[in-house]
Amino acid sequence: MTKYIFFTGGVVSSVGKGVTAAALGRLLKARGLTVAVQKLDPYINVDPGTMSPYQHGEVFVTEDGAETDLDLGHYERFIDINASQLSNVTTGRVYAEVIARERRGDYLGGTIQVIPHITNEIKRCIYNVAETSKADIVLVEVGGTVGDIESLPFMEALRQVRSDVGRKNTLYVHVTFLPYIGASQELKTKPTQHSVRELRSIGIHPDVIIARADHDIPKEHIKKIALFCDVKKRAVIPAKTSSTLYEVPLSLAETGLDSYVVERLKLKNTNEPDLSEWRKMIVGMKRKKPKIKIGIVGKYVELHDAYMSVKEAAYHAGNVNNRVVDIEWIHSGNLEKGKGWDKFKGLDGIIVPGGFGERGIEGKIRAALWARENKVPYLGLCLGMQVMCIEFARSVLGHEDANSTEFDSQSEHPIISLMADQHDLANLGGTMRLGAYPCNLKEGTKAAAAYQEESISERHRHRWEFNNSYRESMEEAGLNFSGLSPDGRLVEIAEVKDHPFMVGSQFHPEFKSRPNRPHPLFDGFMKAAVEHQASRKKSQNGAVKPAEAQEATNN
Repeated sequence: MTKYIFFTGGVVSSVGKGVTAAALGRLLKARGLTVAVQKLDPYINVDPGTMSPYQHGEVFVTEDGAETDLDLGHYERFIDINASQLSNVTTGRVYAEVIARERRGDYLGGTIQVIPHITNEIKRCIYNVAETSKADIVLVEVGGTVGDIESLPFMEALRQVRSDVGRKNTLYVHVTFLPYIGASQELKTKPTQHSVRELRSIGIHPDVIIARADHDIPKEHIKKIALFCDVKKRAVIPAKTSSTLYEVPLSLAETGLDSYVVERLKLKNTNEPDLSEWRKMIVGMKRKKPKIKIGIVGKYVELHDAYMSVKEAAYHAGNVNNRVVDIEWIHSGNLEKGKGWDKFKGLDGIIVPGGFGERGIEGKIRAALWARENKVPYLGLCLGMQVMCIEFARSVLGHEDANSTEFDSQSEHPIISLMADQHDLANLGGTMRLGAYPCNLKEGTKAAAAYQEESISERHRHRWEFNNSYRESMEEAGLNFSGLSPDGRLVEIAEVKDHPFMVGSQFHPEFKSRPNRPHPLFDGFMKAAVEHQASRKKSQNGAVKPAEAQEATNN
């Protein structure tokens, strides 16, 4: 029978439930168990697809086209599995389903209530993951913090699951934070005690407590938490902040958490976890390496979580290429005002990620111009590809009015236009081109060299596409369309021919990058950035270099 591990959070939000769940998932998978994941989000939006990145951070897209919470990115990167539509459930989605059933008359005229109707739907979603995946373990994380009024139906559903399937098949993990009081120079356990008391008041007794802290946790604190929270001392797990996220599985393994879970859930036929490859990866990450400076030019750079997968994918590629990636966050809106250009000094590569809306677009276009003219490696993701094409049309073809109809519906040269199947849509939520689609690569291109394959599949999230009316003229001018949909209708990858590496993808490669297996496009981009760095340093030391590289240094 499938076992369920439920993760709740206490004391503060963003305490690290998602990373903790992902890390434990990695350990259990390393023991030979199959693992499935789910995130329960208490907000009333049906999904985060229409939410501002400032509100929610990154929207992570699954293979089957679900717009989900960024924690699913952690699950995929750590456990190396693909999440799905079933992996993210919100209050809005639950209520929408229950109300739809009520309108159809499925409840035979009964009064619809939170208990049992809403909680039954939540449980149906949880059990659906188990039935569909046939996994040994289903990891379920509840968003928010214990005590939040909006999370109460989810907590009640979790309590009922234990009644349904039994204690031997369920495990409650409570992740809390131990605040550090600077004046007395000590960690405090009292907030954790209150958090557990709140959890117990709604009928859930934690089996494991993960005590998060930014400082070393004394043994007496572990004893105190075990005593006052009525949890076995062995099940109180200290979790000091790690230097890298990917070190967390190893830290948890050292505490014996996975052994306790296997014992507590009576999991049979499990192996000792083989973490040799993961340990080797961490050693590589922590090894002293040269730094490389990569600029991320975005609209939401004040909140780095808005580009979580982009940031992590850059780190993955940097590690494989023996570099520590130093990210320079550049606000595209400031570039339009003449600010922030000093940050371009010393850049060895530029990434322009996705986004929506007109704000900051001209700044992104100018960043693409700078990268093209100065021969600095450039990787454009979704909107990043589109602004690269717009800039090329303006500067090389002389179409000064070139734009996207997303930003200027009256442009005489709509290089980017709304997809044909998007014109008559009334709803914005969940209606973009979402999920994995195939793409054929053109032989002899940088994209083909990066992938070493003829056909690929990548995840999308967009409404606008390259306007094929300009394909011939832009190819003649030096833009190579190196990736196309199998029917040849959609441009998936574009690259500048006369450039060390200026590649843009209509899809989001960052979603498929893994810490021990960086995405090919990020890897190719990073290799080009390393070569640019070497060329730049050689020039600075007085050696002769190509004219175009000299121009890059001067600019």
